[in-house]
Amino acid sequence: MKNWTVLLLLVTYFTSCQLFSQSTDTENNTMMNDHFGLVLHGGAGNMAKKNLSPELEQQYKETMKQALLVGHKMLQDGKSAVDVVEAVIQVLEDAPIFNAGKGAVFTHDGHNEMDAAIMDGKTRDAGAVANVQHIRNPISAAKAILQKSKFVLLSGKGAEKFAQENGVTLVDSSYFFYQPRWDDYLKIKNSKNTKLDHDTPEGGAELNNKINKFGTVGCVVLDRFGHLAAGTSTGGIANKDYNRIGDSPLIGAGTYANDETCAISCTGHGEDFIRGVVAYDIAAQMEYKHRSLKRAVKHTLEKLTAHKGRGGLIAIDQKGNMIMEFNTNGMFRGNIDQNGLPFVAIY
Repeated sequence: MKNWTVLLLLVTYFTSCQLFSQSTDTENNTMMNDHFGLVLHGGAGNMAKKNLSPELEQQYKETMKQALLVGHKMLQDGKSAVDVVEAVIQVLEDAPIFNAGKGAVFTHDGHNEMDAAIMDGKTRDAGAVANVQHIRNPISAAKAILQKSKFVLLSGKGAEKFAQENGVTLVDSSYFFYQPRWDDYLKIKNSKNTKLDHDTPEGGAELNNKINKFGTVGCVVLDRFGHLAAGTSTGGIANKDYNRIGDSPLIGAGTYANDETCAISCTGHGEDFIRGVVAYDIAAQMEYKHRSLKRAVKHTLEKLTAHKGRGGLIAIDQKGNMIMEFNTNGMFRGNIDQNGLPFVAIY
């Protein structure tokens, strides 16, 4: 009789475990929804269509589409917003036509210095790197800091040491070399001129003291669990000196995410975005003035333009509303939602 009692208890226990497992699976499935989306950018500037060959234009568009489809597949599979942001930006960092990762511009001293940041809207944890020279994908180092460090922003050799200790791939500096970037650098290396990506000065050839090229990549995501994330990565300004750092790795200036409001990634003249705390300014309007994402972005860009700031940004909110706005002639940009149809544009 005692044996039958024990057996009955065991059967009851395992049955309840199975039912709990099934219930948990169901709950997880109901937590995931079909409402998600992502937006990316590849830099803004006053680029002239006549100076971008049809072949290069197609290359830009195909690379952005590839990144969008990588992100969409991950979102369909239920991956987190942070993981998707990292993967999408990795695609752009690995494409030398963008000024981030491979293909980053050269500093006044003739080497590459890269910055990146990523932020989790669910926890508001963030990670960033600045002035790194050997990290293949700076966005991955930023994510490692987000997940494994008590700090937010690491720079230079310290950031590279942390990255190596946490399994992030380091490479020889020659990996980042891209001939068109080197050619641009050679034209201005003996001057105080600076140059950013995509923009073409008037006349198409002369360079001047104005900062006239913007080069940054970024991604914002709403995942299937309703969480937001944002990331930004850049090679900075060509011929920069003094280890200048722009807005991209600065949380609240070039990158910001908060599940209560939105996720933002900016591109432009970094100093203008730093002074305006542009990314957070948009989120703050939504939180404290209860403005829509569209209205908040409009207001912030109007202020940026009034102060002669140039550039653009991408954004997404909790409802999946997606924004791609700029005050220059163009911005490499694209988006995709749950329907899986990628949209890309330049001008």
